[in-house]
Amino acid sequence: MVRANGAVSLRELARVVQTSEVTVRRDVRALEAEGLLDRRHGGAVLPGGFTRESGFPQKSHLATAEKTAIADVAASLVEEGEAIVVGAGTTTQELARRLARVPGLTVVTNSLLVAQALAHANRVEVVMTGGTLRGSNYALVGSGAEQSLQGLRVSRAFLSGSGLTAERGLSTSNMLSASVDRALVQAAAEVVVLADHTKLGTDTMFQTVPTDVITRLVTDEPPAHDDRAATELQALADQGVQIAVAGTGAGTGSGPGTGVGGEAVPPGGRPRRDVPLPGQRAARHPAGQFRGPAASLAGDALPPERTARVADLRRR
Repeated sequence: MVRANGAVSLRELARVVQTSEVTVRRDVRALEAEGLLDRRHGGAVLPGGFTRESGFPQKSHLATAEKTAIADVAASLVEEGEAIVVGAGTTTQELARRLARVPGLTVVTNSLLVAQALAHANRVEVVMTGGTLRGSNYALVGSGAEQSLQGLRVSRAFLSGSGLTAERGLSTSNMLSASVDRALVQAAAEVVVLADHTKLGTDTMFQTVPTDVITRLVTDEPPAHDDRAATELQALADQGVQIAVAGTGAGTGSGPGTGVGGEAVPPGGRPRRDVPLPGQRAARHPAGQFRGPAASLAGDALPPERTARVADLRRR
């Protein structure tokens, strides 16, 4: 499966071979010792270390349920009439499919896949960068792409990448992709990173977004046994990144519409927005207000029961 897809999650392996993730993890560890694959948090990839990057066909098969749940929550952050930038990636492609329903939206992107997902959205304007097409991820890169972003200013940037750590932030394996992502970040007032749990704790060659520049992280809940991913989440929260956890319903007890701490979304409602974990820095919002660790995005103090849930997430 790793040879065919380039990468695979432990959850998917366990489902296909009909065994437990504990057994799969032991076997993956043995295969890594033989040099046949590299382990990643929550999955495995072909050997290659910092410089290897899977192409679109391989990435599209990895953590698909998690990416869908992440895209649902990320889409709830976007308001009618906003101007945003959306980077290249399979998770951002899922986000774009949901943005087609947001009226008056302007999306700037260097991704052909994002543009294609929005091509038939009547009330969404799509602005593409220039640049050279990079076939492995269907993205426009190079000096043409970077120059077309100069002087641009939007409210938010939605980016994905190959890895995310508290020490270095978001990173990718390709230099040209990293340069364009940095240009996208420069154009945005806020940076929202979309990364499933398999990318937490993974460090790749080129840094794109330092941790102190990341405003929010939208991710899925790591499996209960994945202590390293949970530790990385806590470290990111301690550095001030606001974290939204999307439930996938795959062994976590949470459905697709859950927010931080697993809180369910009311019927017919949108996924609840992210709430800072205890110890996060105050974040400036467009109106100039600051939201501290004990405030919701509406500016209200968290009730005791929600504070307890957030504290429980932090302990886990």
